[in-house]
Amino acid sequence: MTLNEVKVGNTVTVQKINGTGGVKKRIMDMGVTKGVEIYVRKVAPLGDPFEVTVRGYELSLRKEDAKIIEVQ
Repeated sequence: MTLNEVKVGNTVTVQKINGTGGVKKRIMDMGVTKGVEIYVRKVAPLGDPFEVTVRGYELSLRKEDAKIIEVQ
């Protein structure tokens, strides 16, 4: 399952970050790394972007970026 498939109000754990280059590095620089817990707070009315809580702060992610984050 990827992060963009998680429903609002659920907490998941990052298993793997797919992708290459700048996108993967940017996501990891924001604190999204293997083993970290992510809580899905809310989704915009049209579904993009959505807001998550990671490492104690709120982060907005685009759906395209969330598709490369595998969670459990």
